Amino acid sequence: MAVSPRAQSIRFAFRLLPSACLAVLISAAAIPARAQQPPAEPPARIIVIGDGSISVAPDYADIGCGVTTKAKTAKEATDANSKAMAAVAAALHGAGIEQKDIQTTRFSLQPVYAPPQPNTEPKLTGFSVSNQFQVTIRQIGNVGDILDRLIAAGATDVGSVEFLHSYASKALDQARTAAIADAKRKAQLYAQAAGLTLGGVGWITEDFGYTPPMPFAAMRAAPAMVAVPIAAGEDTLRVRVTVGFGIAP
Repeated sequence: MAVSPRAQSIRFAFRLLPSACLAVLISAAAIPARAQQPPAEPPARIIVIGDGSISVAPDYADIGCGVTTKAKTAKEATDANSKAMAAVAAALHGAGIEQKDIQTTRFSLQPVYAPPQPNTEPKLTGFSVSNQFQVTIRQIGNVGDILDRLIAAGATDVGSVEFLHSYASKALDQARTAAIADAKRKAQLYAQAAGLTLGGVGWITEDFGYTPPMPFAAMRAAPAMVAVPIAAGEDTLRVRVTVGFGIAP
C-alpha cells in the first residue's frame, strides 16, 4: 500500500524526537485518566488512651551516706576519714549488711581556704576529705535501725533514702493488662454512641512511668537522736497506652 508523503514526514518526525520528549507526551496523555480517580479515604479508626495502675510495696531500699573530715594536712584528713569509715563499715556489717551492698559513690580530697580578705591571696587552712557511699538494705524493715547505727558510728551525712522494687516489670504487666482493658472499654463506648461496630486493634503504643516517694533529705549527725521512724508504704505503678481500633463493616 502506498504511503503518502505527509504520513512519511510524521513517522520521520517521531523517529527524530528524543526519548525525554516522548516521556513527556506519554505522561501528559495519562494525566486526565489519573485525575479522574477519586482520592483514597483514610481507614476509619477509633483512637483512645487507656490507663492502668497497681499499688505495690517496695521490697528493698538504698541509703546515701557519707563521712567528711577536716584537718590541717591532707594526710591527717585522710587518716581521720579512713578511721571513721572503718567504724561505719563495722556498724553496717554488725547490722547484717554484706560488703557487696556497700558501694563508694564519690571520694574527694580538697583544700580548705580561709574566708577571702580584700587585696589578699586566699590562705590555705587545711584539707577536707569526703567519702560518700551507698548502702543497699535488703531487709526493708531495718531501714530505721540502720540509719541509727550509721549516725552513732560517726557518719556525718546520712539520708537520701529511696525505696525500690526488685520485680517492677512483673507488677507493671498487671498495670498493662488493666490499661488495655480500659482502652477497650472506652473504644466500645464511643463506637456504640456513634452507631458503629468496633473492629480489631490496629496498633498500640505505650508510655509508662511511676514516681517513687521523694528521697528523705540528708541528715546531719547529732549528739543524741531518737529512733528514726521510717515507713516504706506503697508505690503506685502506672501504665498509659494509646490504642487504635478499626471499624467493622
